[in-house]
Amino acid sequence: MAHNDDFQDEIGNNHIATSAKNPVREDAFLLTDDQKIESIKKDVENILQTLGIDLTDDSLSGTPNRVAKMFVKEIFGGLNPNRKPKPSTFDNNYKYGEMLVEKNIVVYSTCEHHLLPIIGRAHVAYISKGTVIGLSKMNRIVEYYSKRPQVQERLTMQIVQELQIALGTDDVACVIDAKHLCVNSRGIKDIESSTVTSEFGGKFKNLETRREFLDYIKLETKF
Repeated sequence: MAHNDDFQDEIGNNHIATSAKNPVREDAFLLTDDQKIESIKKDVENILQTLGIDLTDDSLSGTPNRVAKMFVKEIFGGLNPNRKPKPSTFDNNYKYGEMLVEKNIVVYSTCEHHLLPIIGRAHVAYISKGTVIGLSKMNRIVEYYSKRPQVQERLTMQIVQELQIALGTDDVACVIDAKHLCVNSRGIKDIESSTVTSEFGGKFKNLETRREFLDYIKLETKF
């Protein structure tokens, strides 16, 4: 069913997600990175020329190519499944059975409604059920799912789901506290507000375990 522009603006301005997975077409990876860059470069040129920008200026002549490369290889690079990090899990031979928390993981993502940055911190925890994961891999999982057009709720869920699969346990939690520039720099232009999302699996649904996690990350938020 087609929706009118007012409805689509309503969805975007209120930052409402319509899918638990990133909406990606089946043919998304038929083109190579270089082919995508060349196509996007032309589109960026058209946008800038339409705005009246003089692309013959030395400062701007390379901008379409820079933006295209940035889209494909950096800020939307997490769309490509070939860039998915390998989990690097190990047997928990030392029998550590308490909560492991990796906090203050930097999040740089992009709002799918206005293509403006989401900047914040992710706090991730798990309780081993026989398997542990390399600490840097937790950061890489956050980065991978961040590097795509996103909504924060979906990003939070994807991080937890990926770690649950890698670790073979439901006992995983994630909290993200982030600023959305589509709120801070346009629209309501509220530069102080941030958005907090959470996903709790397994033992983290227990109130005491959840409180322990929140105490570790010192986030004064009630869930």
